[in-house]
Amino acid sequence: MRDLLVAGGGPIGLAAALYATRAGLDVAVREPRTGDIDKACGEGLMPGAVAALDDLGVYPHGHPVRGVRYLDGTRTAQADFRYGTGLGVRRTVLHGALRARAAEAAIEVDHRPVREVLDRGDHLVVDGEPTRYLVAADGLHSPVRRLLGLGRTPARHRRYGLRCHVEVEPWTSYVEVHWSGAGEAYVTPVAEDVVGVAVLTSGPRPMPELLAQFPLLGRRIAGRATSRTRGAGPLRQRSRSRVAGRVLLVGDAAGYVDALTGEGIALGMAQARAAVAALAEGRPQRYEGDWRRLRRRHDLLTGGLVLATAVPPVRHGIVGAAAGVPAVFDAAVNQLARPARAR
Repeated sequence: MRDLLVAGGGPIGLAAALYATRAGLDVAVREPRTGDIDKACGEGLMPGAVAALDDLGVYPHGHPVRGVRYLDGTRTAQADFRYGTGLGVRRTVLHGALRARAAEAAIEVDHRPVREVLDRGDHLVVDGEPTRYLVAADGLHSPVRRLLGLGRTPARHRRYGLRCHVEVEPWTSYVEVHWSGAGEAYVTPVAEDVVGVAVLTSGPRPMPELLAQFPLLGRRIAGRATSRTRGAGPLRQRSRSRVAGRVLLVGDAAGYVDALTGEGIALGMAQARAAVAALAEGRPQRYEGDWRRLRRRHDLLTGGLVLATAVPPVRHGIVGAAAGVPAVFDAAVNQLARPARAR
């Protein structure tokens, strides 16, 4: 019988499989999609994520990122990373690097979705295949979470993400976050001649209409070739529990707050590492406590910022506040940038 089946072959699913291989577990991945998978995301890796990838022997090509800069057209605040360098990297490049590493580790990827999970007490049967455990890393709208009834009622305040690429030489080595009443526009340098532009908003509209709400950014990219836009959302997703018998939820499948602070990959990889460690010890329930510890600072900082900036006067003053107390802004950025550890 196999030790572990991972549902989802995106970055977090492949990281879980690599951690499992390192722990000496017999693991396979189920992912219905083929090739390098794209996704609407900011494409900026915090130093914690870069360190976690290095630890797995994964080195995607991208553009170094030295910190985060907030702008609103009149004011600017910025903070440099103190725990290493970040990386702007296209999602397909990141996924390709993880796929190559998984292939080197001889991890089997079966291109079928998970359709049925039966709990036999001392093991599971997944689509007729016996396995000791199942880790679901199948994304924001996790089919396994839905299949097992682990989802919770969606939040009423809904936000969405849209992303495109613009062919222009990066003008900054910071991730720029442009604030307006329409949302936040992220600019991430991802290659020598490309930047990623992602907009987070509660009012999804065509990308040109949204970008018109960010005149400073609009002037930077006017007339440049732009890729098609990808979208994702609603971003806020919740789960009742992260452990259901021998099934564990990791990454976005376990629940998601928002992309506002950009540490999704680092957090997801830390969850994958904690889940595999719990399974290697034969103590899957331990993961629930580890997941809560890993999420604590994310819930506090990201959830607090999303909630506060839903109020228009707070949103209007957020960049000025960050510029006025640079030490607080620096501390918040580096709390989210540092490596995440469950223990």
